[in-house]
Amino acid sequence: MSFLARLFGSRSDAKATKDLDARLARLEAEAERAAPGYVGSAYNRAGDLALREGRPEQAVDYYGQAIDAFLEDAQREAARGVANKIIRVRPAAVRTLCTLTWLDLAARHQATALLHLRDYVEGAREAGERARAATQIFEMAKLSHSSEFTGAVADALDGLDYPNRAREVRGWAADETGDEEAEAERHDHSDACLRAAIRSNQSGGILLVDDESQGKSDDGREVDDRDSGESEPKNESDPDENRAREDEPEESERVVASGDDDRGSGGREMGSHGRKKQSKKKQSKKKQKKK
Repeated sequence: MSFLARLFGSRSDAKATKDLDARLARLEAEAERAAPGYVGSAYNRAGDLALREGRPEQAVDYYGQAIDAFLEDAQREAARGVANKIIRVRPAAVRTLCTLTWLDLAARHQATALLHLRDYVEGAREAGERARAATQIFEMAKLSHSSEFTGAVADALDGLDYPNRAREVRGWAADETGDEEAEAERHDHSDACLRAAIRSNQSGGILLVDDESQGKSDDGREVDDRDSGESEPKNESDPDENRAREDEPEESERVVASGDDDRGSGGREMGSHGRKKQSKKKQSKKKQKKK
């Protein structure tokens, strides 16, 4: 290639890069100005443009923001569609696989829920996020109306080295009846799974343990029931403090969330919405299932 060709070629490349940056900036501004319900679409188009122009990492970042926006607007199917785009770019995106599994459960897509559950657990194991994965799938089993899915969660918990929790979940699978009351709760079930999908986009949270006293962190260390990394001895000389500890809710009853964002740095923090009060009958049934 001649000097002139290289010179004009480099100028042409620089102009193309500048034009692309300007187009992406316009889409970002559109997303910021968009009314509720339309924010995710602008970020989704930005992701498509970035991917088409050979910027997959930037595309994943935009797609992540689109998913957050769609979830915030309760657009489950739109969020699922964008999440699948991320998986095509990053097949082992652990956090996205977690969100996809929750959204499959919300939509009652049984076959894809089982596939994404498998991929999520495998990806989490390879990424050293066993405790976080166990936490998420244990919560999935609580809301699942399918004995097949619940059984698959139990097997996955065994594979993640949570045999006691696996045994507990198998007990739930044996109790699944698929009765008319459960079917009548379909809408509430979808809302609960959507809220869990939103929480799965948030960092931090309390991790699941395998029994009442201790569990394992992602690197295999034994930790106490607060996942603090070290055990705190109970103060036998202070009965009031001991009673306070005993009155604390079990870890499985606390709100949990998944780990770090694997979809890019631009994700927004989400909150719960669409929350409904449960009937006393439903609350009683849910408590019996947890015991």
